[in-house]
Amino acid sequence: MQKCDFAIVGGGLVGSAIAYGLASAGHRVTVLDEGDVAFRASRGNFGLVWVQGKGVEIPRYSEWSMSSASLWPELSAELHALTGVATQHQAPGGVHLCYSAEEMQCRQSELSALSEATQGHFDFSMLDHDQLRELIPEIGDSVIGASWSRWDGHANPLYLLRALHAGLRHHGGSYRPGGKVRRIQRQGQGFIIERDTERLHAERVILAAGLGNRELAPQVGLAAPLVPNRGEILVTERMRPLLNLPTTFLRQTGEGSILLGDSHEDVGFDDGTDTPVLSSIAQRAVKALPALADTRVVRTWGALRVMTPDGYPLYQASTTHPGAFVACCHSGVTLAAVHAKRLVPWIAGSNAPTEIAPFTAERFDVQTVIPA
Repeated sequence: MQKCDFAIVGGGLVGSAIAYGLASAGHRVTVLDEGDVAFRASRGNFGLVWVQGKGVEIPRYSEWSMSSASLWPELSAELHALTGVATQHQAPGGVHLCYSAEEMQCRQSELSALSEATQGHFDFSMLDHDQLRELIPEIGDSVIGASWSRWDGHANPLYLLRALHAGLRHHGGSYRPGGKVRRIQRQGQGFIIERDTERLHAERVILAAGLGNRELAPQVGLAAPLVPNRGEILVTERMRPLLNLPTTFLRQTGEGSILLGDSHEDVGFDDGTDTPVLSSIAQRAVKALPALADTRVVRTWGALRVMTPDGYPLYQASTTHPGAFVACCHSGVTLAAVHAKRLVPWIAGSNAPTEIAPFTAERFDVQTVIPA
């Protein structure tokens, strides 16, 4: 039976970033991945490294996201030097487009509150139409302005995943696809992890299996109340440079194609596409960027976000099964750098980062009030 220091269940962006960080620190790491039959959120990701607007209800999330955005250049350069894979990370800032004076006012109020809650650490600017046109010359006339944040950027999630896997192997880690983890049980000071074709012994286990954590977490005394939320994306043919920076629902890739997205659909585990939704995404994109009107769409897909009831991440160590952890979020690209650089020391035995303190499952507990 194979043995390792850390077993990571789930080979998507969350699990791979944690695995890469652990292997970089000299630990024996094995990633157990279900394979391409899994709901592959990491491979349907839009690719934003995004901060603005995150953490309105829980400002620690904004701080966590800003920390990751700050560490992203280091992670990207490190992975490129190790593996030769460029993540196409760029950090030119990003804009959230507004179509009415009321929308501009609401956006400014929301981001001002977030800036105040983070003691000014999160900063932003509101741009009128003319200022926005200086950044995006092709912007549509119906867009009256936007919020801009220097914290925002984007990357290629497929190249990021490839680089993390290659970096893991570079540091002696093992990536083992091809089977779903069925059972995890405590044995001595470690864990036995069982798949259909193998058993593995690990001193510690990290559950990073996305929606699969719903079934696995209770086996180690944890809770993962997760639900799927579908997002659909359209990809255009390669085009001349149109977007110098990403927006909330439009970004141009390093190859020149433009991604259109940002639908939010509660459709259970259906990761397909829906023509009316795709049509709505396309119409909104043309409204923002009229140059897209005659552009060919070459591909579409749907993918399932991993969502907690409040949309924020879940990070928790088990008290009943010491050495077991759960880590899941729907921002695997944005948070890849903190997962590799700042979450890893906690998993390896140090204190947890202060920013993740609010993100345990206990926040979903509902107390029953008994009438007097």
